Amino acid sequence: MDEARDKGLALNPKYDRDGLITAVVTDADSGELLMVAHMNAKALQLTRDTGLAHFWSRSRQSLWKKGETSGHMLKVRDLRIDCDQDAVWVKAVPAGPACHTGARSCFFRRIGPEGLTPVDAAG
Repeated sequence: MDEARDKGLALNPKYDRDGLITAVVTDADSGELLMVAHMNAKALQLTRDTGLAHFWSRSRQSLWKKGETSGHMLKVRDLRIDCDQDAVWVKAVPAGPACHTGARSCFFRRIGPEGLTPVDAAG
């Protein structure tokens, strides 16, 4: 255990070999899980500086501000890091659907015995 990282109050993110940490985004009011993405150091800093969620796109290999083209930005209300500082929890107020498909949440399908089934807005 890295005592300073695990229990201390100094921000010291533990990025993976690609320079990324996982970012879990929930609705600040309802607690609904909206999306999971990744942040590099620049995305985390921009998120802290602007109050708007920024991420690193692994597929495009580029920095992106959520909602930059759609207008569905995520206004950060609370930003937390887990005990070993390798994951971030973003509590945000969404300005529209969080998913690129237009769904409110990226988690709109349930895995069941017969395959995938849609999940209604209530969960």
